[in-house]
Amino acid sequence: MDRSENFKKASSQEWDVIVIGGGATGLGIALDSVTRGLKTILLEQADFSKGTSSRSTKLVHGGVRYLQQGDVLLVREALHERGRMLRNAPHLVEDMRFIIGQYRWWERAFYTIGLTFYDLLAGSLGFGKSLPLSKKTVMSEIPGLREEKLMGGVVYHDGQFDDSRMAVTLALSAQDAGALCINYAKVKSLLKDSSGKIRGVSAVDTLPGEGEETFDVKGKVVVNATGVFVDEIMSMDEPETSRKVQPSQGVHLVVDASFLGGKSALMIPKTSDGRVLFGVPWHNRTILGTTDTPVKDCSLEPRALQEEIDFILGQAGQYLSKKPTRRDVLCVYAGLRPLAATNHSDPKKTKEISRSHKIYKSNSGLYSITGGKWTTYRFMAEDILNKITKDLSLSAGPCVTKDYKLHGYKTDVDRSGWDYVYGSDIDKINDIISKDAGAGEKIHENFPFTKAHVIFAVRGEFARTVEDVLARRIRMLFMDARAARESAETVAKVMAKELSKDDAWVAAQTQDFQRLADGYILD
Repeated sequence: MDRSENFKKASSQEWDVIVIGGGATGLGIALDSVTRGLKTILLEQADFSKGTSSRSTKLVHGGVRYLQQGDVLLVREALHERGRMLRNAPHLVEDMRFIIGQYRWWERAFYTIGLTFYDLLAGSLGFGKSLPLSKKTVMSEIPGLREEKLMGGVVYHDGQFDDSRMAVTLALSAQDAGALCINYAKVKSLLKDSSGKIRGVSAVDTLPGEGEETFDVKGKVVVNATGVFVDEIMSMDEPETSRKVQPSQGVHLVVDASFLGGKSALMIPKTSDGRVLFGVPWHNRTILGTTDTPVKDCSLEPRALQEEIDFILGQAGQYLSKKPTRRDVLCVYAGLRPLAATNHSDPKKTKEISRSHKIYKSNSGLYSITGGKWTTYRFMAEDILNKITKDLSLSAGPCVTKDYKLHGYKTDVDRSGWDYVYGSDIDKINDIISKDAGAGEKIHENFPFTKAHVIFAVRGEFARTVEDVLARRIRMLFMDARAARESAETVAKVMAKELSKDDAWVAAQTQDFQRLADGYILD
């Protein structure tokens, strides 16, 4: 975790694979690459999963909607990857029951048949059988559902996870295997030899004072896995290249768990705009979403539009007995999907663009990948690494990630508290509590997070800012943005001690995070 040493190591040798982008796809590529025996480095301009990969619906799923659209191959691929994610990281992924309510006479049979096909596509990696349910059973599983006109329902199984915790786990898994993963290292330009072939990147440390200001990284191949910023990197290589990404914004609202009232999730198969809407239990909260809004400008901090917020509240209110209002929203967050643009796609209909991924190779040797989703991150990594190793005849072993146990792997998972997301690393946190005076103190009275969680985030999980901790290591920003705002100064002081920072740093970090948190709060 020594950034200064990492920068020296980054620039002092030639790497086989340089990965740009520390989201789900980039981290998956880094892990696949290093476990094939390739010298691998990953550079992320902000924090791991800062963008899209921490702002999902928290689902590991095949995609019922994509089955409705006839994209059977994508659904089959995703269902198989769903099973592998559960098998390789049981401390982060779990089986969840999803309920579809029946409001018309034909719906129960219709959805049961369709979801049985969904189950068959999963094969031996399936989670459970889809079955019709009586009205009484539906209400017992989701007490917060409106009873009016409800006739029964159907249950099917999909996965639920914590997205940014999975990203940190992938970074640690890659590091455990010998890769070098550096956050806050922004690629500013591509390095080319006299023949015009890419031979590395020039990057800058975006956390001044912790390492070298700029540094060059030399390597045999550069992989552009920057999500919605793929076009930005590609234009460094070929300024006139056409756009490969059609960004789509997805917004989610987080409310209290009581709005569903049970442990099962709600799936509304068709909203007024033709999408599906989910109500998903997550860390004793309920996530409502999502939207699919085409956008032109890409940002690390996209903001929800008023109409998106109103849409989710309105749609959820039609199905829940307790209609959520703006006052009930604990957090609102937005993420940008890096959809693979097509020549025929209507930018106003991003919900119809396939979630399949695409791989591009430029004349100078830059590999770029876009599209896909969290569930298929591992398959995407395998696909592009297979192409790279074949194209360049790299001395690499076969892909091993199908059955690769991720960092913190643990099967006896107790989900009654928060700490299950750490897997076997919880022992390290307990060790901090036993050895560091005051480390067991809570950082907020209403949450279980302690100073030890903050200390561990710095010492063992790459955290360098208050936002890293509150947004992506302990997820408080996404559970209750106001509480996270109140915790900022306490977290900053703990981090300052670990990072040898002064009072000015504490003040700046506190102010920066509180300003950020304001964007997650509805007035």
